[in-house]
Amino acid sequence: MSPLVIAVLIIAALGAVAALALAVADKYLAVKEDPRIGLVTAALPGANCGGCGFAGCGDYARALVAGTAAAGSCTAADAKVNEEIAQILGVAATATEKRVALVKCCGTRSEAIRVGDYNGLADCASAAATAGGDKGCRFGCLGYGACAHVCPQNAIRIEDGLAIVDKRLCVGCGKCVAACPRKLIALVPAKATIHVLCNNPLRGPEVIKVCGVGCMGCHLCEKHVGKESNQFTFDRFLAQINYANPPTDAALVDKCPRKCIREDHHFETGH
Repeated sequence: MSPLVIAVLIIAALGAVAALALAVADKYLAVKEDPRIGLVTAALPGANCGGCGFAGCGDYARALVAGTAAAGSCTAADAKVNEEIAQILGVAATATEKRVALVKCCGTRSEAIRVGDYNGLADCASAAATAGGDKGCRFGCLGYGACAHVCPQNAIRIEDGLAIVDKRLCVGCGKCVAACPRKLIALVPAKATIHVLCNNPLRGPEVIKVCGVGCMGCHLCEKHVGKESNQFTFDRFLAQINYANPPTDAALVDKCPRKCIREDHHFETGH
């Protein structure tokens, strides 16, 4: 028998022994995975956004089954999904409220004063670090897309120098909130339909100098719904929605003289 044939037979024998050893190890040494992990993973939305604090839906499912994660932490899951997962785990369903990102600014390039030409990296953090950016309002959206770059669902686009969120795509993971150097993005209840799209708490005259649509703290919104309704709060001179009791009266949009109170269809399309 030739040396070549002997070598081939030896290699084949070693391969067979190795395969047998792996088969035995798989049968007797393998760690069995709880079948509920697969069921929970399948029930989750599959966004893998990390909003729950885990690397993805699979990791979150393992933590849920192991009891090391809080139920209802998936920001993309609705009540139906949470109920299905609770049934798989044999626990009581946890009520959660879907939240979406809101950019608290409506100062587009046509409305907000620019104080210079920024020619650096197309990044909000870089622009903010360069003399505060090129926007006159130091509380407004810089519009260089730091939020859009980190959004795993492509729910944010930049339109006329302003970040616009499509709440139909947003899963509320919060990555855009962390990425914004101006800290003007917040997670709000998806059921809320009326929003104050301004982040400037200064006096009206100072706001008017830098933006055509900034809130000037006139309180007309609060007067329209009644102060006792507790639907608005104020941060210095900035009107803010009380999202624990959000307003639903669409007439608020026309009552605002600065046009910074918008409905959801503005929120989604930017118009």
